[in-house]
Amino acid sequence: MEAINLNRLAYLTAVVDTGSFTRAAERLGITKTVVSQQVARLERELQTTLLMRTTRRVEPTEAGRLLHARSVMILRDAEDAIAEIAQSNVEPRGMLRIAAPNDYGASTVSPIVAAFTRRYPACQVDLVLSDARTDLLANQIDLSIRVGWLDDSSLHARRIGTFRQILVASPQLHDGLEAQDPADLGSVPFIANAALQEALVWQFTKGDFDRRTVRMQPAMTINATPAVLAATLAGGGLSVLPDFVAAEPIASGGLVHVLPDWTLPSGGVYAVYPTARFRPAKVTAFVAMLLQAASRSGSSDW
Repeated sequence: MEAINLNRLAYLTAVVDTGSFTRAAERLGITKTVVSQQVARLERELQTTLLMRTTRRVEPTEAGRLLHARSVMILRDAEDAIAEIAQSNVEPRGMLRIAAPNDYGASTVSPIVAAFTRRYPACQVDLVLSDARTDLLANQIDLSIRVGWLDDSSLHARRIGTFRQILVASPQLHDGLEAQDPADLGSVPFIANAALQEALVWQFTKGDFDRRTVRMQPAMTINATPAVLAATLAGGGLSVLPDFVAAEPIASGGLVHVLPDWTLPSGGVYAVYPTARFRPAKVTAFVAMLLQAASRSGSSDW
């Protein structure tokens, strides 16, 4: 089989769509002879008949229908790529609506929003912080930042970074702990974060073989991570916090990393988009800044 000239897929698609070499030539703005020649060369390259020609209409063969269906997707993807490149050369402007969870939104997204509006003064940002899952289409959200583990979805997502989960306690509570193993923690008061799908059962790992699954005893349940942090700082119990929330109070001595030799499952940080043929320049530019921030913090996977 000869090397395939992919440009000829556009000629085949036009003929099948219009059912005529003449109408295909009119659509493409070229002569009928050129269209016929290009399709004939494609058939020679593939060594198969793609079109059945009659006096009234041109009909695709089974091979022609299969190639046409794939060609439509290929050409549409190429159009989308060109449109996205064109958008990337356009100055971002207009209102950008972003949804993010309370903790990650306050600690990470808000400073990036400030930098974004300074860099692109023609843009305004509406940042909606909530631990509840936001319906992007119903709320006209351009971009959602989701932290954790994504459910199956028809939305488009890009992983922009990762985070670690850390078991923490106030210094006073930590000083009274005698736990040497995660299994010793089941009776210790725990602050459960109701924003998580599973707030009480935690899987600890040490090295390649040591694993513990522990069910914590809740002293209280709170539905927002910033409030969980405040209660933990006040000595209300152990809690599990993401590193982007726990790092600063651990560094300042307000919290202590409990059983640091044991690790909890890591999660991802995702940019989630509504389904669309291409993304506006404002969205592309903001995600680029998110990736830059993740790279500087050392959490980027890209």
